[in-house]
Amino acid sequence: MPIEIPKDKWPGSIKSITIGATSAEGGTRAKIITIGGGTTMPYLQFDAPVLSGDEAPNKPVIAIEIKSHKPEDWSPLLAEVWGEAMSDPAEWAKKAEEAGADLIVLALTVDDSAEDAVRVVKSVLSATGLPLIVWGPGQAEKDNELLVPVSEATKGEKLVLGICEDKNYRTIVATAMANGHLVQARAPMDVNLSKQLNILISDMGMPKDRILMDPTTGALGYGIEYGYSVMERLRLAALQGDAMTQFPMIVTPGFEAWKTKESKVGEGVPEAWGDWTARAINWETITATALVESGADIVVLRHPESVKRVKGAIEELITA
Repeated sequence: MPIEIPKDKWPGSIKSITIGATSAEGGTRAKIITIGGGTTMPYLQFDAPVLSGDEAPNKPVIAIEIKSHKPEDWSPLLAEVWGEAMSDPAEWAKKAEEAGADLIVLALTVDDSAEDAVRVVKSVLSATGLPLIVWGPGQAEKDNELLVPVSEATKGEKLVLGICEDKNYRTIVATAMANGHLVQARAPMDVNLSKQLNILISDMGMPKDRILMDPTTGALGYGIEYGYSVMERLRLAALQGDAMTQFPMIVTPGFEAWKTKESKVGEGVPEAWGDWTARAINWETITATALVESGADIVVLRHPESVKRVKGAIEELITA
């Protein structure tokens, strides 16, 4: 007698969201990326056979983070692998695309003027055909100073602008709405705070298919368990029908992993820690893979080898 495997049927689903615009859509991107659309908990293909294997239209994607200026606080291991490209955002973006990035994240700095920001964003858009996410430096006034002109200068490109938080979302959302962009909404590892920020952004009139949810996370050994749990609960709420949690999720395991001592420190550590390069790449890879398994739609990484490994893990999860 055959045994029928029980299947969950969820009333809700994750919104499908498209980043980037081709020339036919008013932009200049050679490709666009669509994420979201899930109708089950991550990788439970037997609950939704239509989304399994090669038929899955919106599998998780990898973004590579670059900076508008060469970062002085990044690991020497990253400087070694990216080389002189770190001094030229356009060249860096090209190398990131060659390394397998599906999207580029360009992080602006406090040293950028509005003119600098527009110039750098345009140079990156010219250097690569990938969709682009642009982050401000993380200071409310400076974010507004840089992201508003960037938004206006790239109207129609469907960039993702960020990072929207409770203290600075209004101006970023307003300029994104006016110029056809998306926003990245970040809350500090809390289901209710994530939902509240999504409500505030939606109440401004931002279309729900232009919001990415950033629940924040920690790195392996540094709070990833709590971040994983928050993402899992957000996905459960979305599938149960909560419209304010039904947004695709973007997380930053590269930033989190490369600030840990295990990744940053190569000398004066216990011999049992092993090879520095292998350890650092493993820290980023394992962090990212765990977050993909918890429901992340975009993971932002820094090392090309991590990109390769996480892409392989995604393919294994989808085809398992």
